[in-house]
Amino acid sequence: MMKNVNLRNIAIIAHVDHGKTTLVDAMLKQSGTFRENQEVKERVMDSNDLERERGITIFSKNASVYWRKTKINIVDTPGHADFGGEVERILRMVNGVLLIVDAFEGPMPQTRFVLRKAMELNLIPIVVINKIDRLNARPAEVLNEIYDLFIELGANDDQIGFPVIYTSARAGVSGFSAEVLEDDLEPLFSTILEHIPAPLVEYNAPLQLLVTNLNYDDYVGKIVVGLINRGKIEEGEIVSLIKRDKRKILCKVIKLYLFEGLKRKEVKKAESGEIVAIAGISDANIGETIACKEKPEALSKIKIDEPTLIMDFIVNNSPFAGKEGKFITSRHLRERLFKEIETNVSLKVEETEPTDTFHVSGRGELHLSILIENMRREGYEFQVSKPKVIFRHIDGEKHEPIELMTCDVPKDSMGVVMEICGKRKAKLINMIDFSDDQLRLEFEIPARGLIGFRDEFLTRTKGKGIMHHLFLNYQPYKGHIPNRSKGVLIVYESGLTSTYGLHNAQARGTLFVNSATEVYQGMIVGENRRAGDMEVNVAKKKHVTNMRASGSDEALRLEKPRQFSLEQALDYIQEDELLEITPSNIRLRKKLLDSHSLYQQKKSLKNAVVCQGTSPVIR
Repeated sequence: MMKNVNLRNIAIIAHVDHGKTTLVDAMLKQSGTFRENQEVKERVMDSNDLERERGITIFSKNASVYWRKTKINIVDTPGHADFGGEVERILRMVNGVLLIVDAFEGPMPQTRFVLRKAMELNLIPIVVINKIDRLNARPAEVLNEIYDLFIELGANDDQIGFPVIYTSARAGVSGFSAEVLEDDLEPLFSTILEHIPAPLVEYNAPLQLLVTNLNYDDYVGKIVVGLINRGKIEEGEIVSLIKRDKRKILCKVIKLYLFEGLKRKEVKKAESGEIVAIAGISDANIGETIACKEKPEALSKIKIDEPTLIMDFIVNNSPFAGKEGKFITSRHLRERLFKEIETNVSLKVEETEPTDTFHVSGRGELHLSILIENMRREGYEFQVSKPKVIFRHIDGEKHEPIELMTCDVPKDSMGVVMEICGKRKAKLINMIDFSDDQLRLEFEIPARGLIGFRDEFLTRTKGKGIMHHLFLNYQPYKGHIPNRSKGVLIVYESGLTSTYGLHNAQARGTLFVNSATEVYQGMIVGENRRAGDMEVNVAKKKHVTNMRASGSDEALRLEKPRQFSLEQALDYIQEDELLEITPSNIRLRKKLLDSHSLYQQKKSLKNAVVCQGTSPVIR
């Protein structure tokens, strides 16, 4: 084996909004990837619409730059733990990582997650303390926190001796100290060349390539992305695809690409150590091996953490079914979900006895909501249930997933945060006073307790609180956590909402819909002020008589309705409710739409509570 000294493969890992994608922008610009007069938008690596809207990286992407005749392959990874499946497989392609940490916030839960994964693979880290020009930056304290984190995660001697670079990615400057910054990223690039090891290559060995990512092109179809572990590959070559069940399928390499800047460059041959994209192997899935035809050998499988949340995806059966979506049948839903698990390896899909329902398991609420949002934008129409945590039985005892939650809150909000966390069985494990008016609280909280937590947390902290969470481990069941304390307002009669009907309903609670909105019986249009559900007739119109004063309806004033985002709606609904998802609308509804069925369901639930002990109590 030998080293390819003209090549480096690195992954960029960071917590959400610590400047990871902005730093990649600066590296691409300063390395001469773009023409001087080329117009380049911000966060150019965030190419997906959802990524640009939310300001987060969801899907890993490849790029490359040249510095002093050395090619640096860069992999941009997601910054949220819910997309950890992307991080886990992408780290198999690189020899080192840039760990980016905000100069004020310091190491956050996702920093811990990705760093642990990198250490398990013995990758060499470079620490980049970014946003050094922030008004309240505290680089010295943040560096000490990073050292503490490395020690806590059991870093070896090579990893604990990491180099540190200070940057402002937005300004495109960097330096070896926080006080002295150069006008470019020269210190960062030189540190990458010096400390990240060149890949070890075997040019004459039989081909081995692990499939770590999949793309799609309208012209050449499915594109397989992976690192050539050993050997070489050529365009037109016949290779062997080793499936997960050890079957071997012969395939032809139709097109072969290397990454140049943000684009794929077609080549005739690629050798060991390179990250390549291959067209023509349509049967390939993530975690499978492409090997030589004569002596195929499989690489070890990618280890992916298990899902922690499960929810039902159901064919839409509301009175408005089929009115707004293009893909509405169980066949459409099944095909789309099973297509998703080809690329989204941390997702699981199970078919159920009713053919219109599918159990979908994911790493977290955001992981599942991004899938729902993508499907909605593609024209799918369906319903989803409330997310539920996945329990495990360990040594005969019920265990549940526990999350590590970090809350940055104003000091005067500490009491209310402790109160709402206490109700949700959270345990305070650390408290850091890191500014004059800000506290950082760290909790261990059941994943059940996080469902609906964010909305209440933001309300009680008046929008000033910031929270992040990360899966920690499974612990014994923590006991009952109270659900939503208030009931909902349910539509009694289908029709078009009127100002008169909504004004009457408004006196009984908070509305979710505007006037002139089409509704159906059993749809949820508001929150009751009290516990228990209430039926309201929001389509009711005022009777017209000859005694009616002209313009009397204009005197009725409606309050602004409460609008839900997709994540907020998933948090809000209860076990007996569903979320109807269409390309145009997100509606809350009861599982049972007619009032008689709802009454019977409540009666049976009440009897189930009353009937305790050895003999039933009849009331």
